[in-house]
Amino acid sequence: MKLLRYGSHGAEKPGLLDSEGRVRDLSGHVDDIAGGVLTNEGIARLAAIDPASLPLAADPGRMGPCVARVGKFICVGLNYADHAAETGAEIPKEPILFMKATSAITGPNDNVIIPRNSVKTDWEVELGVVIVHEARYVSEADAMKHVAGYCLINDVSERAFQAERGGQWTKGKSADSFGPIGPWMVTRDEIADPQNLGMWLTVDGVSRQNGSTRTMVFGVAFLVHYISQFMSLQPGDIISTGTPPGVGLGIKPEPIYLKAGQTIRLGIEGLGEQQQLTVDAA
Repeated sequence: MKLLRYGSHGAEKPGLLDSEGRVRDLSGHVDDIAGGVLTNEGIARLAAIDPASLPLAADPGRMGPCVARVGKFICVGLNYADHAAETGAEIPKEPILFMKATSAITGPNDNVIIPRNSVKTDWEVELGVVIVHEARYVSEADAMKHVAGYCLINDVSERAFQAERGGQWTKGKSADSFGPIGPWMVTRDEIADPQNLGMWLTVDGVSRQNGSTRTMVFGVAFLVHYISQFMSLQPGDIISTGTPPGVGLGIKPEPIYLKAGQTIRLGIEGLGEQQQLTVDAA
């Protein structure tokens, strides 16, 4: 099942994608794709609905973020062995965790806004994991029971803010529009192996990232287990699990960063695609 949200910013409606790729309206059954809907019981109720019984969204227009009211947006750094190598970093012995502000969340095809004073805005295609019910001190063996599904994320980053301005990574990751998610959340049952998904990203048609979740240092189950040792995970929380090589920071001989007027396209096998235009902050 592919759950989504469509409509203008702040007025999105819940929906699902049917087998013919058409958006069906779920607003007669749930108020949004968030919180209590993202429980095992809530997802089971939606799965029991015949998509053909739902009204078609004749012109769905904009796709919104696929999950609403996200409580925590947790990111994992240097979680691909080949990406760590391109940045010259050692492979972490434990997951590197940081937070991305939930105000960064935006629709999958909304503009990416390059912040004022930015000189190193970068791209990162990532697998997102959406939590289905509370996870606290869970074992790795039980971790996947806490996964609602998966989504595509562009973990947009400002490298100078992240690494050259002191403190933690959060301020280089949290600008408005730095968290496009969607176009939909694919429920766990549709992804046989989250550790075997191809992923790619282009900038202005030039291939920049072409990798696979196979090269993750820490897989999905371990990450859910690990994070739950330090904080509870709640329905609708999102974990962004790291990026493969090919980010602008790692390009040789000189890094390449985004500027206004460029087009980013990205996708993950089974999870759809995104496309963003870069614009300067007002």
